[in-house]
Amino acid sequence: MRIIMLGAPGAGKGTQAKKIAEKYGIPHISTGDIFRANIKNGTELGKKAKTYMDQGLLVPDELTCDLVVDRIQQPDAEKGYVLDGFPRTIPQAECLTDALNKLGSKIDYAIDVNVPDENIVNRMGGRRACLKCGATYHIVYAAPKAEGVCDACGEQLVLRDDDKPETVQKRLNVYHDQTQPLIDYYTNQGVLKTVDGTKNLEEVFGDITQILGE
Repeated sequence: MRIIMLGAPGAGKGTQAKKIAEKYGIPHISTGDIFRANIKNGTELGKKAKTYMDQGLLVPDELTCDLVVDRIQQPDAEKGYVLDGFPRTIPQAECLTDALNKLGSKIDYAIDVNVPDENIVNRMGGRRACLKCGATYHIVYAAPKAEGVCDACGEQLVLRDDDKPETVQKRLNVYHDQTQPLIDYYTNQGVLKTVDGTKNLEEVFGDITQILGE
């Protein structure tokens, strides 16, 4: 089965994508991983992507789509895959649909992990990170033993800039502008399924497996 994960940053779609991949024995494909693998292996597509990334620019839709289509044709993706972080925009979605049509394939499910903005702002705002060893905590869900101190190395924990409420809200605004139209796009294709992402992790996963079939 070929699955796309949709959901705002911080909605937990990456975690769910990994769990789906594990349960159904299909690869979890994120664009970040594809870029890194192609750059590391020095492929033509990787070299092209690197020229943009080195300048801090977004990799153009067409090139991103080529990289994804190349990845989903690998042997491990024969039985299906979970796409996480792609497509992000309508042009990317159209490019993917066209490429899949040519391969005689299509997306089976687009799963939207739906979480209200205020929940995400609160969720992200509770994250704490240790800049020394990279450990991460959450003041509600995974609190350190001593407040503000890393369990692993004893350093002070910080709220990272990208987890601050105003930064999170900006990212959410971009998400709604760019990615919300995908909800309509995949609804029109008859493959959109929505799950309530405010439930706990296992319950959300349970709802997803019901959609996909045990």
